[in-house]
Amino acid sequence: ANKLLFFDRILNVEIYSVSSLFPDPLAEKDNLSLIIGGYGRKEFTAFLVKFILDINFFADPAQCFPFYIYDENGTNRRENITDWALKQFRNHYHDPKITKWDIFHYVYGVLHQAEYRATFADNLKRELPRIPFMADFAAFADAGRALAKWHLDYETVEPWPLEWIDTPGVPLLYDVDKMKLSKDKATLTVNPSLTLAGIPPEVARYRLGNRSALEWVVDQYQVSEDARSGIRSDPNRIDDPEYIVRLVGQVVRVSVETVRIVESLPTGLGVGLDGEPEPSADPV
Repeated sequence: ANKLLFFDRILNVEIYSVSSLFPDPLAEKDNLSLIIGGYGRKEFTAFLVKFILDINFFADPAQCFPFYIYDENGTNRRENITDWALKQFRNHYHDPKITKWDIFHYVYGVLHQAEYRATFADNLKRELPRIPFMADFAAFADAGRALAKWHLDYETVEPWPLEWIDTPGVPLLYDVDKMKLSKDKATLTVNPSLTLAGIPPEVARYRLGNRSALEWVVDQYQVSEDARSGIRSDPNRIDDPEYIVRLVGQVVRVSVETVRIVESLPTGLGVGLDGEPEPSADPV
């Protein structure tokens, strides 16, 4: 979930290139950034964000590929997909209506195709992803656009209808100390008074790095205390006690929808700029 950040060189020792992605609140309304994790480290992952992210987004340094880049003061906005790349796509698919946003979502769709990830797993561990010309551009662009909607708006979707199991004799509470998934990943103990059951098996198949999206929620949404400073971190919200339980249901739904979209993607790996099978093409 989103967290508050004071973003300024006065307090931030390093801001890296973040100011060219999201220099001000207006940019967070206009820009999207494709995040790649696993390059030379853990399992390959792709995700989209519309705001400043933690540098260790996947528990490893993440690499960002925004649609727009800006000067640090928020001016001089320009598209990060080149006119040259747009021309290559339009020429290859014989479609002058293809836009740079279409290409952006197409790339997101390609990076989720299971066949692409499996075939080029070794390449993805040591170099940036290379994007092929798949046979069906529209299918991957539409899939990428649908994935973007689910991944960006996960906190607004209708939660998956999980089964709420109350513990007899224990007053129902929503506060979380440390949630726990069952070994079969089908149930989640929220606290001593509440267990959520009926988690679909697809949820475990939607992974962000080395864990499923739901496992990330379980890991991040727990009460903790820093041993050195004594600062206590409590994710529970006084103004919205059911927030975490609702979030679990929303992440379950997003996971199920993601797996559905990914499994519906066309098979085949396409060709590179030279007409040979990938990964011979240069990165877009």
